[in-house]
Amino acid sequence: MKPSHDIVLFDLDGTLSDPLVGIGRSINYALAHFGYPELPLAQLAAHVGPPLDQAFSSITGLRSTIELDGFVAKYRERYGEIGYSENILYPGIPEVLHSLVSAGMSLGVCTSKRVDFAEKILEMFGLSTYFNFVSGGEIGTHKWQQIQALLEHCAITQSTVMVGDRAVDITAAHRNGLPAAGVLWGHGSRLELEAEQPRYLFSTPEELVVLAAGGSRRKHEA
Repeated sequence: MKPSHDIVLFDLDGTLSDPLVGIGRSINYALAHFGYPELPLAQLAAHVGPPLDQAFSSITGLRSTIELDGFVAKYRERYGEIGYSENILYPGIPEVLHSLVSAGMSLGVCTSKRVDFAEKILEMFGLSTYFNFVSGGEIGTHKWQQIQALLEHCAITQSTVMVGDRAVDITAAHRNGLPAAGVLWGHGSRLELEAEQPRYLFSTPEELVVLAAGGSRRKHEA
């Protein structure tokens, strides 16, 4: 059966790997530097996925771009040195990527993370060769704008499916007319994902192989 999708566009954090320790410790590093109390990692899980300036704004209540840029810069100071490596690859991901590529699918990454950090993580896990491109985010750029730019540059098509663990991944895809798949092993809840009505909802990485088999199975449930 011919696949329904030509390209699978993956989010990184919470989809391919779990970056909570590195992100959480780097957020706390920035908070402590500016005199704010550090937060438990469990509480910081909600900030894995969305852009960093939004995370710091939510935590501190600040709205000033200059102030938020300071938090992001301090965060990146630690993250670029060690935080990116405090990361755990989800079991089964390499095998699934291999299966998708072997089935003739093209793969890409679209993450709010800065592109050089994303590439370092993919290389660390030995995943770089599976992806044709990596789209990374910058402060002030939304994920829907990243996807829009990929479409404009013909890196993806309207048949591309976006795969991610947070609502922002689903809404960014839908805003550009792309189908989306939510994954339940990341940091977004079932309620958060179902509210955005993704075409697919996967409980385990192994289920992703359906994207290369015609996409006939929809809304997987745990």
